[in-house]
Amino acid sequence: MDFLPTWPIEFNTMTSFSILLVAGAMGGYLAHTIRWLPSITGFMLLGYIAGPGGIDVLSTDALSSARVIIDIALGLILYRLGLSLDIKAVLRSKYLLLATILETVATLLAVYFVLRYFDVSALTAAIVAAICTSSSPAVLIHVGHELGAKGPVTDSAGSLVALNNVISFLVFSALLPIVHMEVDASWTVIVFQPLYRLLGSFLLAAIIAYGLHYLILATRKAKQYRLALVVGATMLALGLANALVLSILFAPLALGIIVRNIEHENVISNIEFGETFELFFIVLFVFAGANLHIDELMQYAPVAIALVFARGLSKWFGVFVAAKSYQMPNQAAVSTGLLLVPMAGLAIGLVQTTGQLFPQEIATVSALVFGAVAIFETIGPLIAVWAFKYSGEVGEKEI
Repeated sequence: MDFLPTWPIEFNTMTSFSILLVAGAMGGYLAHTIRWLPSITGFMLLGYIAGPGGIDVLSTDALSSARVIIDIALGLILYRLGLSLDIKAVLRSKYLLLATILETVATLLAVYFVLRYFDVSALTAAIVAAICTSSSPAVLIHVGHELGAKGPVTDSAGSLVALNNVISFLVFSALLPIVHMEVDASWTVIVFQPLYRLLGSFLLAAIIAYGLHYLILATRKAKQYRLALVVGATMLALGLANALVLSILFAPLALGIIVRNIEHENVISNIEFGETFELFFIVLFVFAGANLHIDELMQYAPVAIALVFARGLSKWFGVFVAAKSYQMPNQAAVSTGLLLVPMAGLAIGLVQTTGQLFPQEIATVSALVFGAVAIFETIGPLIAVWAFKYSGEVGEKEI
């Protein structure tokens, strides 16, 4: 009987999306029942229970079919983060420039030398260090939104996280020629592939950003369609980046940055995404929870814990030193650095990029980064909640 479905039933994208949302809703409910538990932790906990490590409702095939949804979610989050980076304001702020230099350099060096101490190869250690320079925009945006956080600490943290992710991608790209040389690639690949991915992603983002800017201005009387145009532009950047073999991580981030910095009236930058945007956070963190591998984490626990400690301390200390250099209050100095500690989306994306470009490096890179991400995604939301509250910028919304 050919009209009957095959068994077991194959998961498709819509089925996986629905399970991600339901698991996320249950995780969110758990978090609201346990008042001290951040909703992100609830999302991840239910994701792990539903995933291959738990009852396997979200099987490996289901997670694979949901990959496109996660790319969209991460792309929109990175676009929104890019909107927080006002380049002119950063260049005027000596504090932000100093903080960025200190914490990124400290992170790169600390992670690299910690991994070398554990006999990780120099090239793998450098790749992991570049990836670990990134910070999680999703944790910052989601927890800040839930707490209604507004103020200079929240703004500074947003700019620093955006800068972290840009620098992480740039350092990662700078390492690509070295990795290509290790595998005896042709000189054309060594020279042009990294440039193509970096400059091509930026050029694509610039073209779409200017197109979106002028389209919004031409239709400015119809405000109800602005959000649809923004989401459509972000999706176009993701789709074309994928088709052109560019970076689906850097393109949406660059799109947000360019849009923010070419506007004069912040017509696009001030668009409210609304509560529907929360769906993308939910699926992203449930997906992250479902992909946690406890066995892998236990195997690399000593190295991952050392990596987490080195990275977290470097980021916090770099920002703290910069803040105190400009006589900022202790609350702001401590809180801003802690908000850079969570690490997730871009790090996971760069690991996948490593696997696509250099499969020979993926085993060690993925084990180290995913082990660190598992720890950061467990403690990160709790740290962010405390940091926002300690900063004194928490509004009326509470977890």
